[in-house]
Amino acid sequence: MRVLILLAALLCGVPSFAFATTRCDVTVPTETVALGEVRLAYQSVGRDRDPALLLVMGLGGQLIHWPDEVVRRLCQSGFRVIRFDNRDVGLSAWVGAAPSVNLSYEVVRYRLGLPVAAPYGLRDMAGDALHLLDALGIGEAHVLGASMGGMIAQHLADMAPERVLSLTLVMTSSGAQGLPAPSPALLELLARREAPSREVAIAQQADLLGALGSPEVADDRDQLLEQAARAYDRSFDPEGVQRQMLAILAEPSRVDLLNRLRVPTLVVHGTADPLLPVMHGVHVAAHIKGSELRLIPGLAHRFQEAFKEPLLAAVLPHLLAHRAEGHVAQL
Repeated sequence: MRVLILLAALLCGVPSFAFATTRCDVTVPTETVALGEVRLAYQSVGRDRDPALLLVMGLGGQLIHWPDEVVRRLCQSGFRVIRFDNRDVGLSAWVGAAPSVNLSYEVVRYRLGLPVAAPYGLRDMAGDALHLLDALGIGEAHVLGASMGGMIAQHLADMAPERVLSLTLVMTSSGAQGLPAPSPALLELLARREAPSREVAIAQQADLLGALGSPEVADDRDQLLEQAARAYDRSFDPEGVQRQMLAILAEPSRVDLLNRLRVPTLVVHGTADPLLPVMHGVHVAAHIKGSELRLIPGLAHRFQEAFKEPLLAAVLPHLLAHRAEGHVAQL
């Protein structure tokens, strides 16, 4: 019977669940690689011979903010899933000379339409991702970016389109002027990164997580505090997050960049996103020729359990449709 199951799996190109579970261990060690001015922490889940799927996280997010179950499901679908900490957060580092950051001053300049000073840009962060692929010996990859990670992914696809097998942009933006802005209260929560103690920092992060969640989902405060504590205990670097925020604020509109992209692209956005309202996603898709737009009712700006299946249902068909030729899943 086991032989028949294996044969059926091979003929259908679908990995056996038992073998997929074994190879898709999300507890594999986190590795670190030095890449010039950055040191990136990453985790590779799955087999080297499977097509790579690079996950790019958003502002202040760490690789642990990609839900383990989602990473496991992506891997079980036949991908080598690589998640990493962007420079300046988590266990990654930017080893450049860090200037002092006056975020409040730069935010005022941004609101006045004046240039914003940033020690590095989103394109530099896209370069980090490409260098990570180089270090891992990966020539081509599927790329999935969320929020700021989607902005970074846009640059990555522009810098090296020949290396991007498919592009998935979740809850992100084109950065164009005139798109709906988040509320000042939410921006204040997002910018509030300094805290006098671990307890205050965790409470602040739980407040932010709650504000980024869907109004259709009742969050458990204890779970939010637990999530915030896990991230804090792994790494807490408010100045690094502020530098990432400056990179976003200093970024001009990416409309021209999007207009020239010719990578198979899926844009996924929630109808209840309080940080980047749904028109941000609509605008991104409108400027990428041939892209597909999937709107998820009720999804906000956070990976919440209630939206795990709708997100996977949106993302997986796109990824599977654009798997590299010859990369048939093997047992």
